[in-house]
Amino acid sequence: MSLTGRHILLALVASALIALGFANLTAGGPDPWITLGRIGAGLITPDFSDYTLLANAALLTVAFAFCGVAFGATFGLLLAPFYRLRRVRLPCITIRALHEIFWALLLLNVSGLSPLTGVLAIGLPYTGIFAKVFSEYLDEAEAQAEAALPHAHSTLIRLLWVRLPACLPQIGTYTLYRLECGLRSSAVLGFIGLPTLGFHLESFFKQAHYSQAAAALFIFMALILPLRRWVRWRLVPVFIAVSIWLLSRVPYPPMGQGAALQFLNDLIPSPLRTGADWGKWLDKVLIDQALPGAIDTLTLSQLALAGATLIAAIAFPMIVPRVATRIGAAIGHGVLVIFRSTPEYMLAFVLLQILGPSMLPAILALALHNGAIIAHLLGRHAQDLTIRPDAPRGLTFWGWELFPRLTANFWALCLYRWEIILRESAIMGLLGIGTLGFYVQTNLQQLRMDRALILLAVTVLLTLLIDTLSRTLRRHMQEGRDLRIEKTRAIDDASAAPTPQGVCR
Repeated sequence: MSLTGRHILLALVASALIALGFANLTAGGPDPWITLGRIGAGLITPDFSDYTLLANAALLTVAFAFCGVAFGATFGLLLAPFYRLRRVRLPCITIRALHEIFWALLLLNVSGLSPLTGVLAIGLPYTGIFAKVFSEYLDEAEAQAEAALPHAHSTLIRLLWVRLPACLPQIGTYTLYRLECGLRSSAVLGFIGLPTLGFHLESFFKQAHYSQAAAALFIFMALILPLRRWVRWRLVPVFIAVSIWLLSRVPYPPMGQGAALQFLNDLIPSPLRTGADWGKWLDKVLIDQALPGAIDTLTLSQLALAGATLIAAIAFPMIVPRVATRIGAAIGHGVLVIFRSTPEYMLAFVLLQILGPSMLPAILALALHNGAIIAHLLGRHAQDLTIRPDAPRGLTFWGWELFPRLTANFWALCLYRWEIILRESAIMGLLGIGTLGFYVQTNLQQLRMDRALILLAVTVLLTLLIDTLSRTLRRHMQEGRDLRIEKTRAIDDASAAPTPQGVCR
């Protein structure tokens, strides 16, 4: 079966309409305009007076990111050559299906509020991500160069001397992108107690110190926006060494003896440990928590996906000079950079202070963040297109030439972000929304590790389901596109064929 963009659009609209029936969009907070005005005043007058505190938090944010990404990249590269093996691929899929915050919540019960918790919370899921991406790069390495080596050379020699050097530029580019993601993850880990910028941002907002919160946000932007300018590969070993030194100096309350063994024991289902009734235990976990959590997670993700799709379709032409002029494109690019660089969890937290507790802040945050990412990537694709000299400008160019030529890329990017949006929707429960993250956090706070483990397994299964469905839809779209190209070529070939004598066309 071949799919087109129209089929995907209809399915997206239908799923969003169904999700609206389950969504809680009513906000019961204070007057949003008053809060918005105070936040706006804080943004205009940032307070950097406590610069020592903010500078230390910024350094630790960078340190956690560098150490976590270095951990993930190292082990991901070691696993990449073996990624085709099921016993390697399945664990990698599992560890990357859980968001960094979920990993941090689990690790808090073993290593406490220590630097190790933050590094592993970033490094473990990133290991699975790096292993998958690096394996694809190695598979795509130029086969001709490898074939030039004598057959007597071992697989290891071919890997180290041919395949790996051939894909080093791609590996470097992706690692730099993942470092940007690591900075966002590091900041967000502050919301669960680690001493990064997110910790102080949450504290300032809860105390209504919006000028200080603006200072923390501006410092984070000053770190992440020019990332590709201040990160130099020859200095990366120095960055990592300094990061390890900084994290080693972080004070933290030690965990009690036997904490790890107690944690592992608590992961065993309660009926096996205490003889409790299996029926009541399963009913409590699956019916009372997993089911409503999964419904809210899917509801939030579908509405966020629909919002991100709409934002991307509207925003991406605003960074194309032929549509928005050079000045307009520069402004549009700046706006997109801000939204795609701001962590979605951090953005949802800020919107929650304005709009009150409901799904609406999370939907807007996910839609803005992911829509900005898709729009940015589409804008880059638009710059690679060959435009005919007599092509129009403005909205006519967008509607009649630019968007039709980028439709396939547009839907592919939307489907790719679908799985990521689902992972992010699950953690929004930590803000009080009834997604799976809400029930995971509740059970972890009550030391019901067995229930939390089941809920995390449901999160992984949902993520794998959406990932599989997304890949299937993208494959069918590619097949449909290839089929249409073949038909077009066949028609062109038939039109170009010589006409037999005596036959009128």
